[in-house]
Amino acid sequence: MSSGAVAAGDAAVRAFLRHTLATIAYRGGKAVRNAPETFAHFDGAGRTPAQILAHIGDLFDWALTICKGETKWNDSQPLPWPREVERFHGALKVLDDYLASGAPLNAPAEKLFQGPIADALTHVGQIAMLRRMAGCKITGESYYVADIETGRLGQEQAKARKEF
Repeated sequence: MSSGAVAAGDAAVRAFLRHTLATIAYRGGKAVRNAPETFAHFDGAGRTPAQILAHIGDLFDWALTICKGETKWNDSQPLPWPREVERFHGALKVLDDYLASGAPLNAPAEKLFQGPIADALTHVGQIAMLRRMAGCKITGESYYVADIETGRLGQEQAKARKEF
């Protein structure tokens, strides 16, 4: 395989990882957007939404250290809800910026996906489920038609195209 093919393959893998991060930003943003601050401490017989969101931030911080070849884990205490939501989007952006930079991954992309990234997807689903359990309205959506754009990682996301 030529070095050009390796570079093209690496670019495709990074593009997929970056799109996955944008998907998490979109879905996670929907799960936390307009939730009352009281939701952060809802007890659904496990971790609170604030604890889960802090854990997601830790997952993205960990993924960044893996990419940099440092592999460092941190157990953060939840910040106040609005700040934890900001941290969620900020951690996504920092990791996305690293992936976009072309700097070495220092780990197989598959491991990044199956570990911290897939774990974050699971936890976003938990937050959405807890929202419903807490009685904080959240609408379903066809994510297949959602306007998810690589690099769009902040709180401002595209409007839903097909909610139900």
